[in-house]
Amino acid sequence: MRIGMANSLSRHFSERAKLLRASEVRELLKLLNVPDMISFAGGFPNPETFPGELVRQIADEILRKEAPQTLQYGITEGYGPLREVLADRMNKKRAMNVTKDNVVIVSGSQQVIDLVGKVFIDPGDVIVISAPTYLTALTGFAIYEPTFETIPLDAQNMRLDLFEERMKQLSKRASPPELVYALPNFHNPAGVTMPEKNRKRLLDLASDYDFMILEDDPYCELRYVGNHLRPIKSFDDEGRVIYMSTFSKVLSPGLRVGWVVADSEILGKMIIAKQSADVCTNVLGQRIAHEYVAQGYIDPQIEKIKKIYSRKMKIMLTGMDEFMPGGVHWVKPEGGMFLWVNLPDAIDSSDLLKSALRKRVAFVTGKAFYPDPKDGKCCMRLNFTHPADGLITEGLRRLGSVVNQEIVSKWDQSRNADEQKLEAAAKGGLIGKS
Repeated sequence: MRIGMANSLSRHFSERAKLLRASEVRELLKLLNVPDMISFAGGFPNPETFPGELVRQIADEILRKEAPQTLQYGITEGYGPLREVLADRMNKKRAMNVTKDNVVIVSGSQQVIDLVGKVFIDPGDVIVISAPTYLTALTGFAIYEPTFETIPLDAQNMRLDLFEERMKQLSKRASPPELVYALPNFHNPAGVTMPEKNRKRLLDLASDYDFMILEDDPYCELRYVGNHLRPIKSFDDEGRVIYMSTFSKVLSPGLRVGWVVADSEILGKMIIAKQSADVCTNVLGQRIAHEYVAQGYIDPQIEKIKKIYSRKMKIMLTGMDEFMPGGVHWVKPEGGMFLWVNLPDAIDSSDLLKSALRKRVAFVTGKAFYPDPKDGKCCMRLNFTHPADGLITEGLRRLGSVVNQEIVSKWDQSRNADEQKLEAAAKGGLIGKS
């Protein structure tokens, strides 16, 4: 028997596998075990919000009464009672008009991105996204080899004036856009929220130009300022919107339970696609989530989470005001988990991250949120939900010092370059003597 490694096993990879790339956030999370590292990098809920004792009690009761059913395979669509309570909640809390037949339970809402890619996207198909956008949506869709068309953001989320102009151009192609990916509430990473009038307008454009909308709404319950807005799906009377959300931010990400709401014809294809991936979502997790909603625990828990995260957001905003030098700007979100920071144009956040890590503070660079890594170089995303309160302040003190040093360094480099140009010009007789 031959023992040893082939010259290169990578030649066996599929063309699709060659497109795979590691998530920048997941790589940064490896640094969490470094002593004294303060991380603003991940999108982690704070463990302080996890209802551990409540989950234990619910699980004990479920397993005491229905262990055989709970430990068995479930149906791909998901646990019926959970789908029922979620449909009821979508109708009451999010102004939809759906039944449990419009709801499928998934293994975290990230699975919806993969299923939508399988069902709707052929190589070369156009997906319209915001710039920036959720980085794992980029990696999730990229494996299906689409073409990304990007629309800039402003304070009202996606620039619909530019969007409509772009759609007029794209609709003339042989393959017009199939899908628009939208994050209307507390956009990840940008933190901005789409007004209801823009949500309605986006849906009108979907009808006019015949495309689907994937509405990603994981943070809708995490509003700390202002009033809740209706989701795009609530205005949908043509079945064009696929709505996705999750228990990860309001119960536990470890349960891996999310849901998708869509037209039954669309769900039929997604169910078949899901059967080839995981057969069914974690049954114990689904039953825990069902009891969490059905017994009325969810709303008091959300209020607890909002109180904690609202405090943390205020601490971060105060720290930004205190420690960030002039020329640095950021969005003040109404909810969610993130702050999007714009640095001076001369600052490359990739270089800044290297310096920040030496000071034991981490963030995600802006380029991770664009399909073209040349974009977003002078931006960064900061998470405020996971670090302890005191660590938010200390982390921003460290980060502000690094940003300030980088700005001073760039200014010195620019000044030296200008002096060298003047000196060279003088030597060449290009500058006259007085």
